[in-house]
Amino acid sequence: MKYRWSGVALAAVMAAGMAGAQVPPTIDAAAISQDIKTLSSDDYEGRGPATRAENKTVAFIAGRMRKAGLMPGGDLRPDGKRGWIQDVPLLRSEISGKPEIALMIGGARRMLTQGEEIAVRSPLDGGSHVALAGAPLLFVGYGVTAPEKNWDDFKGVDLHGKVIVVLINDPDYETGVAGGSGGDFGGKAMTYYGRWTYKYEEAARRGAAGVLIVHETGPASYGWATVKNSNANVQFDIVRDAPAAAHTPLETWIQRDLAVDMFKASGLDFEAAKTLARTRDFRPIPLKPTLSVLLDANAQRIVSHNVVGLLKGAKRPDETLLYSAHWDHLGIGLPDARGDRIYNGAADNASGVAALLALGKAFTAAPRPQRSVAFLAVTAEEKGLLGSEYYGTHPLYPLATTVGVINMDGINLAGPARNFTISGSARLGLLDDLIAEGAKVGRTFTPEPHPEAGGFFRSDHFSMAKQGVPAISFKTGNDLIEGGTARGEILAADYTKNRYHQPADEWRADWNLAGAVQDLNLLFALGERLANSREWPAWAEGSEFKTKRDETAAARK
Repeated sequence: MKYRWSGVALAAVMAAGMAGAQVPPTIDAAAISQDIKTLSSDDYEGRGPATRAENKTVAFIAGRMRKAGLMPGGDLRPDGKRGWIQDVPLLRSEISGKPEIALMIGGARRMLTQGEEIAVRSPLDGGSHVALAGAPLLFVGYGVTAPEKNWDDFKGVDLHGKVIVVLINDPDYETGVAGGSGGDFGGKAMTYYGRWTYKYEEAARRGAAGVLIVHETGPASYGWATVKNSNANVQFDIVRDAPAAAHTPLETWIQRDLAVDMFKASGLDFEAAKTLARTRDFRPIPLKPTLSVLLDANAQRIVSHNVVGLLKGAKRPDETLLYSAHWDHLGIGLPDARGDRIYNGAADNASGVAALLALGKAFTAAPRPQRSVAFLAVTAEEKGLLGSEYYGTHPLYPLATTVGVINMDGINLAGPARNFTISGSARLGLLDDLIAEGAKVGRTFTPEPHPEAGGFFRSDHFSMAKQGVPAISFKTGNDLIEGGTARGEILAADYTKNRYHQPADEWRADWNLAGAVQDLNLLFALGERLANSREWPAWAEGSEFKTKRDETAAARK
């Protein structure tokens, strides 16, 4: 497969060459396309963890790493040598049959259909049965407890036995102003308090019986199809000593229209309640409808796998640069309008794995770096960043001497871009290095155009950042050589609406992978810079991850 570069893109590459930029080993667009095509084919059944497709996927990735010339970098085997995989123990939970869900609203019993008005997750609190009979509902606004911001949506109300109704995103989202204070929650930029994972965690900490997150496309940053496809299927979690401390028995999303009906039946206006929830004075509001749920689940412990390839450093092998991408997708799930039940996950994230493999091949073709470079394909990202969470808490290579993490969650399939970005707005030296390498080839950094989507908390680099390791998730630019930002934004919106977490995310022969080659050349240059230096990128002053990193400073002397 051949891809034509536009005159502008070709001129930029030539200019970089004349400026003395090193030409990296060849990144093969055709090989990337073929790897995406293979991993996202129906034969791989959507790459669901703990399915028969996992073994096939893991074997393919390990085989391609071996062919690229990498060494096995996974768990130590009994013979003292490393294998290709890292075992990742997980809790797997799947609803048996159809759940019975009923809302007593306005004096009438209203049955709710899984995947339509509501998306009920299989329980991850350690139980295999959910039985709620007429549970009271309590609206708790955005469900935030933030002492450092003098913000408490719960006001001491006892949640035991209650199901809370909570808004997605932060109190600032609608206006950019929190309680008239100038934006305590970052304006449009989502904080972790806005993430759905936080809503569930805080409810569990307070002993709630369940959570109903109200879905709205804008503040969620994706449509209902994504919610349905991600939640009304098999669920996973890391194995916890006390799972009920992190999960309520019932975890669900509901459609906005259903929430409006619930508020109306309580004599309330939904939008007015939302407005009140954006202030510090908000107090929880009891709703008149009650909820009944009856479901059984098959919960069991399983072992999934990360796949790890290693290029050992020539001079400082105990210092490690890490590239990562998740290999999993949603597997086989609810059918779309065409009846397709296989969630192929071509862009998300067969493309990221193909990029990981291409970088592995590029590094083995180049002079051996001074530091080691590891290539990590993680499991269960779609279930809550679980493979990377496990690696972050059970690292194969010491985190104190891990130089940094460069994550790839999707690659450019639309052609070369003038700019690039990262997920979120983290401030760290690793980004400074990326910006410097981009400048050498005439590319500029643009802050993430949609920080309200909470991208920093949605990719595997976040698991590593929590452990203090400098980490970014690279994203291609939206200012395309052909079509500019107008075309870039249109393509991104179309993908989110029509393919993201849907069976339609399939391989396409008309992709222009010249942009992927452009991006991977940049990421190779960044990695080569770090792997052949004595630099230790650091978090900026004031970063919430800096203290954790500073605790291990002595190991990097």
